[in-house]
Amino acid sequence: MAEIRFHLLGPLGVEIDGRQVPLGGRKPRLLLAALLLESGALVSTDSLIDVVWPEDPPRSAAANLRTYVHSLRRVLTEDRIHRGPAGYRIAVARDELDTTVFADHVATARRAMAEDRPADALTQLAAAEPHWRGAPLADMPHHHSWGPVLARLDELRLEADELRVRARLACGEHRDVVPDLRELLVRDPFREELWAHLIVALDRCGRRAEAVEAYDEVERLFREEMGAAPGPRLRDLRARLTAPVPPAPRRPPRSPRRTVCQLPLDVPDLTGREEHVADVIALVRRRQAAGDPTVVVISGPPGVGKSSLAVHIAHRLRRDTDDDHLHVGLAGTTAAPRRASDVLGEVLRSLGASDKTLPSDESERAAALRSALSHRSSCVVLDDAASAAQVRPLLPGTGPSVVLVTSRIRMPELTAARHVELDVLDHDSALRLLSGIVGTARVQAEPEHAARIVDSCGKLPLALWVAGARLAGRRRLSLSYFADRLADERRRLDELRVGDLAVRASLELSYARLPGEAATAFRALGALGPVSFPGWTVGAILADDNTDTAEAVLDVLVDAHLVELVGEDATGAPRYRMHDLLRCYAAERADDTDRRRIRRVVEGYYAAASASVERMPVRYFGVAPTPVPPTYWRPHDLDRLVRDPVAWFDAEHPTAAALLEPAAGFSADGAAWRLATVLTPYYDLRNRWEDWWRADEHALTAARRTGDRHGEAIVLRDLGQVRVYQDRYEEALRLFDRSAELFARLGHAQGEAVAVASRGTVHRIRGDRARALECSRRALELFSQVGDLHGEAVARIAIGTVRMDEGAFDNAETWFTDAYALACAIGDRHRAAHAVHRQALLHQRRGQLGLARQRLDEAIAVFDDLDDDHCAGYAQQSLGELCLRSGELAHAQLLLANSLAVHRDTGDRRSEAVVSQRLGELHESLGQEQTSRDYFHRALALWRELSAEPQRSAVERRLRPVDEA
Repeated sequence: MAEIRFHLLGPLGVEIDGRQVPLGGRKPRLLLAALLLESGALVSTDSLIDVVWPEDPPRSAAANLRTYVHSLRRVLTEDRIHRGPAGYRIAVARDELDTTVFADHVATARRAMAEDRPADALTQLAAAEPHWRGAPLADMPHHHSWGPVLARLDELRLEADELRVRARLACGEHRDVVPDLRELLVRDPFREELWAHLIVALDRCGRRAEAVEAYDEVERLFREEMGAAPGPRLRDLRARLTAPVPPAPRRPPRSPRRTVCQLPLDVPDLTGREEHVADVIALVRRRQAAGDPTVVVISGPPGVGKSSLAVHIAHRLRRDTDDDHLHVGLAGTTAAPRRASDVLGEVLRSLGASDKTLPSDESERAAALRSALSHRSSCVVLDDAASAAQVRPLLPGTGPSVVLVTSRIRMPELTAARHVELDVLDHDSALRLLSGIVGTARVQAEPEHAARIVDSCGKLPLALWVAGARLAGRRRLSLSYFADRLADERRRLDELRVGDLAVRASLELSYARLPGEAATAFRALGALGPVSFPGWTVGAILADDNTDTAEAVLDVLVDAHLVELVGEDATGAPRYRMHDLLRCYAAERADDTDRRRIRRVVEGYYAAASASVERMPVRYFGVAPTPVPPTYWRPHDLDRLVRDPVAWFDAEHPTAAALLEPAAGFSADGAAWRLATVLTPYYDLRNRWEDWWRADEHALTAARRTGDRHGEAIVLRDLGQVRVYQDRYEEALRLFDRSAELFARLGHAQGEAVAVASRGTVHRIRGDRARALECSRRALELFSQVGDLHGEAVARIAIGTVRMDEGAFDNAETWFTDAYALACAIGDRHRAAHAVHRQALLHQRRGQLGLARQRLDEAIAVFDDLDDDHCAGYAQQSLGELCLRSGELAHAQLLLANSLAVHRDTGDRRSEAVVSQRLGELHESLGQEQTSRDYFHRALALWRELSAEPQRSAVERRLRPVDEA
């Protein structure tokens, strides 16, 4: 999927895969800006027309707006702009729009400051800065309705500047921040908060006289410009500036004592954790300056480097104090975690207590430790904690001591602690870590294979250390060879072992502590593959439709960092995934019983996809499988789950499709082929031909394994339809023939009718009108027998199209009129729009261009409303050809270019050839000979690929005079 970025800060722009794309003229740019300023919300057609034509909109404004929408869809390459009731909305993820990215960084910085984490706040503000490229929409006229949004963005920028100042002051950068504050005050001299920061900064860097002068300046400014005095905070600062400074209290000398240092060997270069180190050290220094203790809980999945980070921070803190530095293992991942009372005894002894003075009661020992730490700047590393209950008695109450806790589980109960959750490294840091172990020269010599090793290790520090150590010990071993060995998931954990260091052993410790249901779910989830999944899959694995049970199990797995919560999907449901190495380990532990549990997941996906298909805005022309069997497992609250069916498919189709290939191992062949057939309506709507073909290939294998001839016939018909879209007509006919034959043998008239009608489509495309008419009439007969009114409407349109191609216009009109009336009667808007499109073509052939244009506008509006860009592209092609014929060349060019993009996206080479030919004619009319010739040559190449002799000859005749000249 392409990476897309939308820019509102500075000039309007769109980047796709790092490349700026042209957005067209002023009107489509205004339209895009208006949608992006309210991204995700429906913007009414009237509002958009007012933005694009603020003074005198044309009568065709609504139709022109649709054209601009399609031109933007073509540029954006993905289905982003959706039509809703009386308007449009643009779908943009938060990380794709610079205004929301900027706002999210500022919001995170704001939270960091509230939690006393100024180093984190500065990191977030530094990340936000590149997104602010200038004043919002700097290159465009601003519509009056944009005022509130633009004002909020300006205020957000000011907030970011103020947060940056506050964070730098909190980090002690008093001197460096003064010039920035003066610059901000030039832009906004009446902002009291900025004056307060300036006075504080000047005072703290020893420039008290200048601080007093700054107060006098703001006092004079406010009096002269506003007739008011500064606010209470500024006046309070002025009072403190002139107050005498009390002498610092003298601390009594401490008796000399031998300090203890139990820290393990430090990791000299803790790659990728620099921000965490800086943030914790800054926190410790601030709290020690106030005389308060610091507790930091470092949690994360196994192998992520929690202990290494804690030990490294402790070594860094040792530079600031010569007090005790203790390291205590709590054995949290063993079968018998240490009792807090025993740990308290060990710590107290390390601090000088004797066995005679050591209390026996746990609460008394905890009190003794708090007393011992109250006057020390000690640092205690509590490694591998099992729970908050184990840790709580070991924490200080007062004094400047530091406790660093590491754990594989989250400990939100420790509310006074700073919580640091470690994740895997980013790609660059992971590559640096590997380079530091195996040598930069080897990584630079094989960069692609080094990247493969990093990916196979899942960027997990422990795995990278093991992989690096193996390579470092084998200097002649190529990275490509080792990357190939890691690529096999079945042996990956075997490869990630060196000496007594093994990834598998680390993962086993976390798995061993899981309760029964969580362990079962963990093993089975490994079989899902490298995909995200919704929470209900755990209910399916456990055969429990109680959502509370599934959520409780997921909470255990998430808290243990064995499953990761990765966010919400388009339906608002939370989604989860497993780290690749955890997934490999889970799959190793799974037995046949665990794998068979996934059959219920496949059944659940089939039930949800079936419910989604029933709610799809466009009815799919195909054969539906039998209703969901009552024995199949179903997700709880299915109606809520699929309330927005297209959004559900957008979120779930990758996971659903990933279940098809391994279905045999799940004993799920029956559910698998059924699932594939209910994915096809989505693939058809989204033009995902390759996904469709791959899913149906697995479905065909599954249906044949179960001996289900009905399922085989359905899948053969659907595979044939993919081949039609790919212009592979011989294959399509063979697949349709086999499908029709199977349906006929089974006595399934509706299925046979669909297959026969599909066969008629191929004959019509290839110009065999007699066979096309024969197939369409036979399909109509079969549809009528079974009472399939939707199928009847399809067959009537097909018959009318053939009759129109034969020149029997009156007869064709009858068929189209009947089809339209039938589609309207049964509420099939999509099929009715197809009938309207055909009526428009008939009007055009009769020379009734006004009527043709009116009907095409109607059809395009319906296709837009149904979010069917595929069919809208064909209707736009027809309208573009009409505009070309009537001399409206500018509008024709835009419409034909839009439809050409649709045909290229869908792989419809025949339609691409036709439109390329029309664009050649258009540019020839404009006197643009080179562009015209390019389009004609493209059309010629496509007709040759398709072996379309008449069309090829026609283009060659058209090109011959041009090429000879």
